[in-house]
Amino acid sequence: MTDHGHSQQEIAERINAPPGRGVLRDVVYGGIDGSVTTFAIVAGVAGAGLSPFIIVALGLANVLADGFSMAAGNYSGTKAELDNIRRIRSIEERHIRLFPEGERDEVHAILSQKGLSGRVLDEATDAITANRENWINLMIEGEYGLGSVDPNPFKAAMATFLAFLVAGMVPLLPFLLSFDRAFQLSVIMTMAVFFIIGALKSRWSLAPWWRSGLETFAIGGAAALMAYFVGSLFHP
Repeated sequence: MTDHGHSQQEIAERINAPPGRGVLRDVVYGGIDGSVTTFAIVAGVAGAGLSPFIIVALGLANVLADGFSMAAGNYSGTKAELDNIRRIRSIEERHIRLFPEGERDEVHAILSQKGLSGRVLDEATDAITANRENWINLMIEGEYGLGSVDPNPFKAAMATFLAFLVAGMVPLLPFLLSFDRAFQLSVIMTMAVFFIIGALKSRWSLAPWWRSGLETFAIGGAAALMAYFVGSLFHP
């Protein structure tokens, strides 16, 4: 990832339109879960020695039903988070209206923790509390540890579902295309997806791409081994 610029225009554009948390967490979450759960079904059914038709049927059902379920759950969870932020905002609005001096003291304490002191601290407190919206935003961040940019439930749900759908179809492709040694191909392709997801995730972290890839590879591989082992217990 390239560093951002520091011209006056670039600074103004970033500060006036902060991107928020984005959908990175939702994409990684959906992609890993989609590949893990679908391959778990493939591995479990294959371990039990059942036909490829059953693998495809159960796999497609999982991709669609579980993907939608995860998207719905993420939508509801993100909306609950948004509702909580709105609830806290209404509390702060009421407190500022009823207890302005107490809320001003809280702003003073928050700014003091940020390293301001003396006259600068007093002037900064006056400047913040002169604007009600800035006042509330500072309280939400400083008192509750919440960001001022609201999450988007629909974007979170769609990102989760699409990532789940794309990654979840990979373990099924060898069976859908009727390849020879379909299960072995499914193992290879799914393990590659785990590694790729982890490697791509490293673009937003300090970890080397290979370490992040191996970490996700290990997590997905462990889930696949457990599913195959359970399925093999029912092999006739």
